[in-house]
Amino acid sequence: MSKLHDELAERGQIVLVFQGGGALGAYQAGVYQALHEAGVEPDWVIGTSIGAINAALIAGAPKDERIARLDAFWSRVATSKFMGLPLPDWTGLPIRNMMTIASGLPAFFSPRPLAFTNPFLPLGANASAYYSVSPLRELLGELIDFDRVNTGAMRLSVGAAKVQSAEMVYFDSRAEPLAVDHVLASGALPPAFPAVRIDGELYWDGGILSNTPVEAVFDDEPRRSGTVFAVHLWNPHGPEPDSIWQVMNRQKDLQYSSRAAQNIKRQRQLHRLRHVVTEIAKLVPDTAASAERLAELRGYGCETRMNVIRLLAPSLDNEDHSKDIDFSPTGIRLRREAGYRHTREALAQAPWRKEIEPLDGLVLHEIRGGEVIRAAGAVSTTL
Repeated sequence: MSKLHDELAERGQIVLVFQGGGALGAYQAGVYQALHEAGVEPDWVIGTSIGAINAALIAGAPKDERIARLDAFWSRVATSKFMGLPLPDWTGLPIRNMMTIASGLPAFFSPRPLAFTNPFLPLGANASAYYSVSPLRELLGELIDFDRVNTGAMRLSVGAAKVQSAEMVYFDSRAEPLAVDHVLASGALPPAFPAVRIDGELYWDGGILSNTPVEAVFDDEPRRSGTVFAVHLWNPHGPEPDSIWQVMNRQKDLQYSSRAAQNIKRQRQLHRLRHVVTEIAKLVPDTAASAERLAELRGYGCETRMNVIRLLAPSLDNEDHSKDIDFSPTGIRLRREAGYRHTREALAQAPWRKEIEPLDGLVLHEIRGGEVIRAAGAVSTTL
């Protein structure tokens, strides 16, 4: 560990939160690498979709092998070939992405020809999808040690959507043993990928309901103070679109940002209210009510504090609405380098050290491209 890790650990648990976003998830690999090199290791990693895969790769490996496992995954899902033939350098992003849609990714997913023939064809609940993820199942089984996930010190949670009831479910290694099916369920984005059945229930990609699993950290019981690195792959901020092509890109960014800003704002208000309750309770004499009643009322308050460092991945040049299937070696490299560089810059700024209002229980620091765009106390905490 490092002095920086010890500094953060003194403030409580260290949590790493990963959004879903397909190929955009290479940014998260860079984020973790920067934290790892700084000697900062999370107590809890939580993710949805590709974020669940990255989180499981981290939790399911010894500390000194985590970067290598991430390297292995991202190098093996990268594609520079079509039907076994190398793609020439002149092929652009749209052409490469169309080829991915047509032929899949050898280490990730492969087309189901029957699914493309007739959308009304009954394929079965576990097979109604355009692609098979058998290659991904094999790859994750090779790279993730689930014995370590279930017995190690690092906690892992992955989010999935229950198909028949629209419930958001977080499978948590603290509560139950996790296996490759739980990770696959978190990334089972329909209609591309098939639902995964766990304990008799069908699950789809958690991003359908909530692509930003930081909510599970806020709602965790018992509440704990800590530092939360929340990595956002989709851009909540962007210019007005003035073409259909730009509209499709912006629409996808908004959809998968999952109202994260509003959720954080409400959580800030809630945590502030809990601090207010705690302060008021200190003024109430122990004889003002029965001990049981007073304990119950005081239980609504708390003194925990969460510092949320929200890392916003920037847009790359010439990206469009298909950016999440850009598994080209160049796209993966650029996003990973950006995540690494921006996290190093964020750590150097150490926003959690800033002075804050005593009643604030949740403090947001928003950083885009290594630049602080929203500092502590900048979000309204009006009750």
